[in-house]
Amino acid sequence: MELLQRTFGFLVTLLIASVLLFPENVASAGDTLIRIKARGKLRCGVSDGIPGFSWKGPDGRWTGMDVDFCRALAAAVLKDPEKVDFVPLTASRRFPALKAGELDVLARNTTWTMEREAVLGILFAGVLVYDTQGFLVPTSSGITELSQLDGATVCVVRGSSHEEHIAQTFGARNWTYQPLQVESSVQAMAALNEGKCKAFTSESPQLKTARMNAPDGPDQYSLLKETISEEPMGPVVRRGDEDWFTIVRWVLFTLILAEDGGYTGANVRSRLEKTADFRAMSWKQLDGLIAKSLGIDPGWRIRVVESVGNYGEVFERNLGSQSTLNLERGPNKLWKDAGLMYAPPFR
Repeated sequence: MELLQRTFGFLVTLLIASVLLFPENVASAGDTLIRIKARGKLRCGVSDGIPGFSWKGPDGRWTGMDVDFCRALAAAVLKDPEKVDFVPLTASRRFPALKAGELDVLARNTTWTMEREAVLGILFAGVLVYDTQGFLVPTSSGITELSQLDGATVCVVRGSSHEEHIAQTFGARNWTYQPLQVESSVQAMAALNEGKCKAFTSESPQLKTARMNAPDGPDQYSLLKETISEEPMGPVVRRGDEDWFTIVRWVLFTLILAEDGGYTGANVRSRLEKTADFRAMSWKQLDGLIAKSLGIDPGWRIRVVESVGNYGEVFERNLGSQSTLNLERGPNKLWKDAGLMYAPPFR
């Protein structure tokens, strides 16, 4: 009995100590939305400068696919898409910042992997962009095939999934290479230009942007045709707050479902006010119940779409036909257009 009492006393002391020493661990579960509302701002982690995803212009305004998602999320929970503090992060800093509570959500062209969820204690809310990993080389090098990089030095951003993907690909083919780890695409392009590496590997849009912005002109660099991995990228939250995770996930799904239903930033409010529209009636019937359950104001889906448009509008504006990148949507088309974009129904 005495041994049992001593053991129980030790466990109680240990529990109290853990609360005193690590209070953030207790406070972090379930109260993300409360902290956001008290602060009056959403803290969104983005890249330190990737056009098409998150880029701070000369006027100080952020633009990009990830940026628009953050604004849509702020519109849902704070009723104002401008109530966002964008926190620029390198790839190596993004997960520590999220885990430390410096961010409410990470939207930084981050690839969804099982290892990251299991080991880091994070959750991916879904896929915002499907992409692939490719290679950029100097045109003067004469390199046109991936096999020509056997034995080469390759620039890769530190802390990215590209490090593991190139290791797996080259290892499976019994090729060797020397990784040159850098902190950003700017450093990678500088190293490539100086001949410190023979190729730069990253997501295809990032490589295309780097090529377009090359000081000596885009013709000085070439994209290899072969890609080596799938890159499903999306917003990330800390594990332990299911309500916040649900909100983030369904803001993403709302953008997709809006395009699927023909709702745009320009027509979503007028269409949802027409009770003759069967789908609009369904949306409105659920709105109050869902909003109350999640702790946000009714009309959140209208605010989401009004703030940035539907998924197709967001993609085309930042990565597609209306952008300098002019990327094909490919797998980012809706399911009914032979793409992979699909969202569960609201009911």
